[in-house]
Amino acid sequence: MPEYTAKATTTAGRNGHVDSSDGVLHHDLSLPKELGGPGKPGATNPEQLFAAGYSACFGGAIAFVAGQEKIKPESIHVEADVTIHADETKGFYISVVLRNKLDGIDRAEAQRLVEKAHEVCPYSKATRGNVDVKLEVV
Repeated sequence: MPEYTAKATTTAGRNGHVDSSDGVLHHDLSLPKELGGPGKPGATNPEQLFAAGYSACFGGAIAFVAGQEKIKPESIHVEADVTIHADETKGFYISVVLRNKLDGIDRAEAQRLVEKAHEVCPYSKATRGNVDVKLEVV
């Protein structure tokens, strides 16, 4: 099985800049206003980047398990809400809600595929037991 390693470098943390090693990802970062930061226009943040990565990966996992079962949804949409929370020790943690819409198949089958995808998705595996992830079919 082939392997792939993504590389990104951030300078100056949440109010800095991030670049991928191949030059495709090139973004300013800014702490959101909701967290007391400047919320710089055009800048992103780690939660948005995580939401983008998780939703893309999870959509791929749904397509993978559907393909194994010869099921062909007309389309697969995954919306990831990543929330950062403060904890009682003045640290932070995240939670995730994945809203999944699978067009062209019934809700029960969509729910089953979403649950199977959660077992094989690398992001789901990485967060399991450490991040509260809620799965929804819409």
